[in-house]
Amino acid sequence: MNFQEIAILLVAAGFFGIIAKLIKQPILIGYLFAGFFLAATGFVGDNTYLQNLGKIGITLLLFLLGMEIKIHELFQFGKTTLVSSLVQIIVSSILAFFLSLMMGFDFIASLYIAFSLSFSSTIVVIKLLSEKKDLASFYGRLTVGILLIQDLVVILLLMFLSSAKSYDVGIINYALVGVKGVVLLFLVWFLSRRILPRLFERFISSSQELLFVGSIAWALGIALFIAGPLGFTLEIGGFLAGLSLSNLPEHVEIASRTRPLRDFFLVIFFLYLGTQLAIGQTMLYVIPQALILSLFVLVGKPLIVMTTLGILGYKKRTSLLTGLSLAQISEFSLILVALGGSLGHIKREVVSMVVLSGAITMTFSTYMILYADKIYRLVGKYLSIFERKKAREEVLVSTPKMIDHIVLVGCDRTGRNLVNYFIKKNVPFLVIDFNPKVFTALSAQKIPVIFGDVSDSDILQTANVASARMLISTSGNLADNLSLLEYVSQTNRDLITIFTAPLRLDALALYENGASYVIVPEVVAGEHIRHLLRIYGTKGEKLVKAGKSHFNRLMFT
Repeated sequence: MNFQEIAILLVAAGFFGIIAKLIKQPILIGYLFAGFFLAATGFVGDNTYLQNLGKIGITLLLFLLGMEIKIHELFQFGKTTLVSSLVQIIVSSILAFFLSLMMGFDFIASLYIAFSLSFSSTIVVIKLLSEKKDLASFYGRLTVGILLIQDLVVILLLMFLSSAKSYDVGIINYALVGVKGVVLLFLVWFLSRRILPRLFERFISSSQELLFVGSIAWALGIALFIAGPLGFTLEIGGFLAGLSLSNLPEHVEIASRTRPLRDFFLVIFFLYLGTQLAIGQTMLYVIPQALILSLFVLVGKPLIVMTTLGILGYKKRTSLLTGLSLAQISEFSLILVALGGSLGHIKREVVSMVVLSGAITMTFSTYMILYADKIYRLVGKYLSIFERKKAREEVLVSTPKMIDHIVLVGCDRTGRNLVNYFIKKNVPFLVIDFNPKVFTALSAQKIPVIFGDVSDSDILQTANVASARMLISTSGNLADNLSLLEYVSQTNRDLITIFTAPLRLDALALYENGASYVIVPEVVAGEHIRHLLRIYGTKGEKLVKAGKSHFNRLMFT
């Protein structure tokens, strides 16, 4: 692989990555189509070198996953996370398996397809939920818990499949895999507790350069050892190498330094997967099959998740938003079929079909996640079948009923400052928040708070918005804020409403729907700087003193 080939690969990846970002798609979709373009146009012939370099990216991806995974986060919703995740995986796998058999695939290929369609993309979902600022919301935390369980299940799948070098795999072989896996986990625990902390503290941690090189060497060296003499794969080796470093005080720094190198080699891996789409005339046969499987993922998986969560007692909005968030194929699904192809279990056409399904589902699910609130407003009234009459997700209230009070929606950052002000001025108020941690913290401080979703009219009735003097929303979610204004217009037209909006266009939309005042941070920042200059001048001495006072307020509020 010479300089010219590397340059062409990265130029194509960058170009298609930019296009993907412009149409609000995950950048890895751009990399997949870059690989397809390079293979279809003949720039890439023998892609073996891409496959080998891509293995480094996958190894480092699993290395970081092992190092960053926190077991306690898996159970932040108790049994719900575990049950809903396992039920979704099992039901999705069974249905996808029989669907694959009906489409004419053999038993082994149907198994690979079934499991591949069952997992959702942690990278894509967390990125999009972060952009929506919904990662800390109730459904966001529930979704992340389900994704973490899925990641652990797919790791176990990779571990067992890596020992199967042919179709002839018996119970004894899998029993040996289980024994080797238990022994490896014990060794990882022993190293992470007894050996590695002392080794890194004494010889490696003092040098940032050596910390980076030593961590990469550990990840790739352990992966090679586990994939060689022990008979597993590089991916499993990378995961266990990361798990063994997860207790180091330096694990955050190691992760931040390793991530750029991982991203570079992951680009190569997704380029390689993209080349698998270029299979000539067979592509005409693969496309209809990929569309059928994609339809199952985009429609079937959300229905399975919604049904499961509905039975467990969650409200239809939580069930829908969680289901829509999981309506895509995981990057680990692509790793899974790539492994199956390299082991000779499935044909290249099957790999291509799953990769194409991944590209389709990631593309469409991106818009489903971004516009989930609008989708709910359109179809919410038809979803009562997915909600039990007595939902477990009841409104949690830590406040008596109030009159002539202020309703504060959202109590993170901006909201916290307002709470302190209301308490100091002895102003009657209550908080509505959909973050369980916020509800727990405010309840412990005896601050009036309601846990729930502001788009739910029951929540607003419980908050007695109809008899409030003012409503303040620190949420930047336009759909939620418009829902609040719609409720206010029906119940209390004289209510003063104050909102925050991240964009000028959002602010205009809120004003057009009756908002009293809308704060746009980027506009307020300029106005505040102008105000500071008018008060303190441009010489700086008074401004520096004011800055120190502001620093103290930030530290102790």
